[in-house]
Amino acid sequence: MAGLETSLSHVDDMYGNWFLDYASYVILERAVPHINDGLKPVQRRILHVLKSMDDGRLHKVANVAGRATAFHPHGNVAIEDALIQLGQKGLLVDTQGNWGDPLTGDPPAAARYIECKLSAFALEVGFSPKITEWQASYDGRNKEPVTLPVKFPLVLAQGIEGIAVGLACKILSHNFIELIEASIDTLRGKKVNVLPDFFSGGLMDATEYNEGLRGGKIRVRARIEKAKRNLLIIREIPYGTTTVGLKSSILAANDKGKIKISKVDDLTAENVEIQVTLPSGTDADQAIQGLFAFSDCEVSISPNSCVIDDNKPRFLSVNDLIKASAFHTKELLRQELEIRLGELEEKWHFASLEKIFIEKRIYRDIEESETWKAVIKAIDKGLKPHVKKLRRIVTEEDIVRLTEIKIKRISKYNKFKANEQLKALEDEIAQVNKHLKQLTRYAVAWFKNLQKKYSKGRERRTEITTFSKVQASKVVIANEKLFLNKSDGFVGTTLKKDDLVGPCSSLNDFIVFRSDGTMTVSRVAAKVFVGKNPQHVAIYRKDTPVFYTMIYRDGRGGACYAKKFTVSGVTRDKIYDLTRGKSSSRLLWFGVHKTEDDTNFVVRAHFKAEGLRLRNLSTDFDFGSLETKARGVVGLQVTKKPVQRIAKPQGS
Repeated sequence: MAGLETSLSHVDDMYGNWFLDYASYVILERAVPHINDGLKPVQRRILHVLKSMDDGRLHKVANVAGRATAFHPHGNVAIEDALIQLGQKGLLVDTQGNWGDPLTGDPPAAARYIECKLSAFALEVGFSPKITEWQASYDGRNKEPVTLPVKFPLVLAQGIEGIAVGLACKILSHNFIELIEASIDTLRGKKVNVLPDFFSGGLMDATEYNEGLRGGKIRVRARIEKAKRNLLIIREIPYGTTTVGLKSSILAANDKGKIKISKVDDLTAENVEIQVTLPSGTDADQAIQGLFAFSDCEVSISPNSCVIDDNKPRFLSVNDLIKASAFHTKELLRQELEIRLGELEEKWHFASLEKIFIEKRIYRDIEESETWKAVIKAIDKGLKPHVKKLRRIVTEEDIVRLTEIKIKRISKYNKFKANEQLKALEDEIAQVNKHLKQLTRYAVAWFKNLQKKYSKGRERRTEITTFSKVQASKVVIANEKLFLNKSDGFVGTTLKKDDLVGPCSSLNDFIVFRSDGTMTVSRVAAKVFVGKNPQHVAIYRKDTPVFYTMIYRDGRGGACYAKKFTVSGVTRDKIYDLTRGKSSSRLLWFGVHKTEDDTNFVVRAHFKAEGLRLRNLSTDFDFGSLETKARGVVGLQVTKKPVQRIAKPQGS
């Protein structure tokens, strides 16, 4: 038995380890972008392959995907899908052929029919082999970049989504120009705050964006114009929707009776154009609000900004990602400048050695040398009087390079040109050193140049605004009727032979007052039991104030209390007791009034005379003496005497 328990424990441990390994793999290697370059592994591998294939011409997508399988072990379908998404975003990949349309949802042509290549922007900001960190591919046959040296907040420009094990990533796209300006402001020490921007345009309320972190949200609306009295035209659609899906959602809302339309025509070609024809007499403004409430003309998007940093997932705000990208770009530029400085110093060093070697005729010193060692020694001896002019020591490798200078080059040596070359190198070295000393200024200038070259046509498309949430109950079409079967105690839309309560919609609530002094608010339905012989049933509208007057008997034979109240802030289907809570309490008077002025009237309470010696058989009560309170108020005592009935005095 002990052995079995040990075996099961071992199996549990194995499955636990396997699950953690798998979860870690999906998070790090598939679903979440890296903070340094803003790319998922499949995207990085595609761009790496495109760079290796780059010759200025277009390549078949199928060919690119095939080569990428040498780096990405998940098949060409996944690679093609990722490449299509990169191409549709129009930033890193130039395309040719039918790449589909994210606005309409139309799919692309087969991979063998469409072509692509790296864009000029991608070549400028995404690649620098000399500062790239490399690693072995999954099968060890090739080398691939750990991350690309991207000098731009790419993850925010493109946006990205991914679902891992217990973790999701959703970073929305932001405006190209605004990202560059925010990067510059970051380098200058200014506070930044970037907001999403979508290729589909539309209107956006980002009040609750929360910098793209979990818990935040934005609402995006279609841009709808009133072309004619009964014609609405949708010119821009919310991000994440398509014209086909949007049209379907409008038709579905019409079929459910939530909005009324005559027809919907999708005329989208190069630009979005969906025509919504309204029935004659329809209020266009209310119809637009109905489209926002019941169709995909308004959508809510919840971001979740997550990236891989230091080999683990981190939740960082979009503004933090801007800062990280700006300073990472500055560091990459520093590395490139230092490499360039080293290369220039080496060029200057050898050019200076060559100048000394030829002008001082040191090459003649090796004519009598019989061995290679003697040649090296002779040149070294000839250089020694002049090494003070150099910036580093002369190595044997330098001397070997001097021996490789061809006689033709020596014979055609031009001292003037050699001096010019050295002067040009010295000027460039000075310029690079200046950039290194003023690295922030250099990085700002680099971003400005990037903006000048690539910002045309990348202006903001999504308008930033604020708008209140449409309350569906206010704009839904009242296309149903509510009925009451008083004797059986049922309320519903299917009781068409019974008493009409009023027109309603499926989103409306109705309120019920019962003779025992209780009240309930419920959602309109086909048939609901509310109790036999209810005192009052009506459509309940929270935003429309209704005033109620009421006199109730407190328990069996108790005193009578009067109250004047309104009903607000209710919980659906909860039973509220409007009396003092004693059993056998009963309503003796109940009135419903549209305005508070209507509650200023007098009622007369008639007493039970049996067994009582009463001088007055009734008493009057003026509701005008009461203030309107909440429904839970006890009320003002009218009388302790037993009441037979309450009615308005004759002639009042």
